[in-house]
Amino acid sequence: MKHRIKGKKLNRTSSHRKALFKNMAQAIIKHEQIITTLPKAKTMKPIVDKLITLGKKGSLHARRQAFSKLRDESMVAKLFGTLAPRYADRNGGYTRVLKAGYRYGDAAAMAVIELVDRDEGARGKDSGPIHNVESPENEPKEAVAV
Repeated sequence: MKHRIKGKKLNRTSSHRKALFKNMAQAIIKHEQIITTLPKAKTMKPIVDKLITLGKKGSLHARRQAFSKLRDESMVAKLFGTLAPRYADRNGGYTRVLKAGYRYGDAAAMAVIELVDRDEGARGKDSGPIHNVESPENEPKEAVAV
């Protein structure tokens, strides 16, 4: 019997699950929309909703609790500075999970988890490494032996 057992194990150890939830919560707060598998999205929904509720409380204790889950000061600042005022008059239901077909290769059910009333410009912002492309004229030239 599965009394008082909530959440899915997602075929991971507890430490791996904790790291997965932390990274996905950071990504959802940063980009306000991510694409992942359906079980992960359904598991992340209450986690992100509780983080936004902490942001709405706005106390120092709530900020420290959010930091203990996210471990990123810029994400906590966005949570308390941007997202909390946006959802101040909404009583729960800050995220939505939309089914997005099946993944090619293993046919895993995919889903989009996004914040309700999200900022369209936040998607893909600050993702990936930053490449500084300089003109080749500024680079020192190497001596070539002929």
